[in-house]
Amino acid sequence: MTYESTARPPRVLTPEERRARDAMRRADAEQAMREHEEAQRAFYKNRERLRAERLAREAAEKRG
Repeated sequence: MTYESTARPPRVLTPEERRARDAMRRADAEQAMREHEEAQRAFYKNRERLRAERLAREAAEKRG
């Protein structure tokens, strides 16, 4: 019984292809970082807003 593998050897990239791939990966990573930072800013802004509302409610409860 003979077994023939269907796996192909990895394709060797030319220097131009490698530079293009690296540039695309770098752009994708930068976009992901921008999106993450934006999400973090939105999260902390919302957190501070909720904290201020909670503190205002607690202060109002203490007053009467």
